[in-house]
Amino acid sequence: MNLSLIDPFILAQDYPDALTGKARSGHAACIRFNRKGDFLASGRADGTVVIFDIETNGVARKLRGHTRQIQALSWSGDGRYLLSSSSDWKCILWDLRDGSKLRTVRFEAAVYIAELHPTNHLLFVVSLFEHHPFLVDLSSPIPSKHQLPTAPKRPKLDRADLNEKQALQDAKQLTCVTIFTAQGEHIIAGTNRGWLNIIEVCSRTTVHSTRLCSGAIFLLRLTASGRDMVSNASDRVIRTIPIPNFSQADLDLENMKIEVEHRFQDVVNRLSWNHVVFSSTGDYVAASTYMNHDIYMWERGRGSLVKILEGPKEELGMVEWHPHRPFVVACGLETGRIYLWSIITPQRWSALAPDFAEVEENVEYVEREDEFDIHPIEEIHKRRLDLEDEAVDVLTVDPVKGDSEQTVFTMPVILDIMDGESEEEIVAVGPGTMRRKSPGEGRDWMNGAESGNEAEEHGMSKRAVNAAAEKMPNRPRKR
Repeated sequence: MNLSLIDPFILAQDYPDALTGKARSGHAACIRFNRKGDFLASGRADGTVVIFDIETNGVARKLRGHTRQIQALSWSGDGRYLLSSSSDWKCILWDLRDGSKLRTVRFEAAVYIAELHPTNHLLFVVSLFEHHPFLVDLSSPIPSKHQLPTAPKRPKLDRADLNEKQALQDAKQLTCVTIFTAQGEHIIAGTNRGWLNIIEVCSRTTVHSTRLCSGAIFLLRLTASGRDMVSNASDRVIRTIPIPNFSQADLDLENMKIEVEHRFQDVVNRLSWNHVVFSSTGDYVAASTYMNHDIYMWERGRGSLVKILEGPKEELGMVEWHPHRPFVVACGLETGRIYLWSIITPQRWSALAPDFAEVEENVEYVEREDEFDIHPIEEIHKRRLDLEDEAVDVLTVDPVKGDSEQTVFTMPVILDIMDGESEEEIVAVGPGTMRRKSPGEGRDWMNGAESGNEAEEHGMSKRAVNAAAEKMPNRPRKR
């Protein structure tokens, strides 16, 4: 019924057009949808991971295990496992059935980004800050880390003329981002010199390399089908790249060429881009801007700008697109709020009745002859009995777009005001009693308190000074 009230032309719209809401639970630093699109994971600046339920806009679960800001999040295919990477040099694999830690892996440098394997949740690839990337296997009790190469594989002609100086420069290249392909048999890595390396998972060797740009590549993202990829580099150009199927037996990886399909950039203002993402269908590309509060949207078919989403008066960081709906979320860098853009759908009430007509102003209504006639009681009773005889199916669940044949994982939602979106504004002072938190409450770290003991000592010393001041007699002041 609700679907019939919506204008069909609005249902055909593929991208959002207005800011429709916001959510908050702490200071969000990164966000990520699961593949089904019913949960949104948010990594906070204090190291806590918050899972939002999209339908209720409430907090489904909180995961505490990191001590510093969350850098990246990655969901498993079935939505049961979540990998969180933080600047505290750790990656944690969470089991969302009970919120427990399945595995914890510590590295020798701060983690920039980590991505789970598409089908195996016990395998992930990680990129470290100024360090080599690793392929981590969690199938054994002790995680095994396999170092991945960073030097590009040059063509045969270039390798013949490669001197020692260039070989040393290639060895010094750093990998900024790594992701799996859709099949999970290869890894796509972007370096700080603009090289794109294709690494085979089984042998952990580079099978192909191509240079996209001269700057650093710090973001790669695939479509849901895995056939297209978008990259964000330090040269302020967004590139969309068709990705071939590397698993084909007849594919010549040595002579293969990866061509750029489109290049999106702001030629006038020369804006930099914080984060880039594909739409649910892969037809659009959305990007948040550096030192700006707008989200730009391009259409891949024509390669043109179609929409600029105006957001709040703060710079936006990570932006994510819902896997199946025209629904975009982004987190603000200053406040940490999560903003939501969607389509405003005015209801079409003329769909309730075939002879219903919407009018802009009042008109005189002419009553028909049999419109309000009284029907016999027998006829009314017969209609009710006929309606009761209809079998209503309340057990069958219609399949949702994007659901696979694997077991669907469901997670309970915590109905508690302490885990709601107003967590930082409302606190509990007693059973059934709430009050708004004062502006300076809970901010002892701003006053120099580094731990709870120091804060407690600071509070005790302050109370002792106040008690001493009350005991001192009031002395007359000299004029």
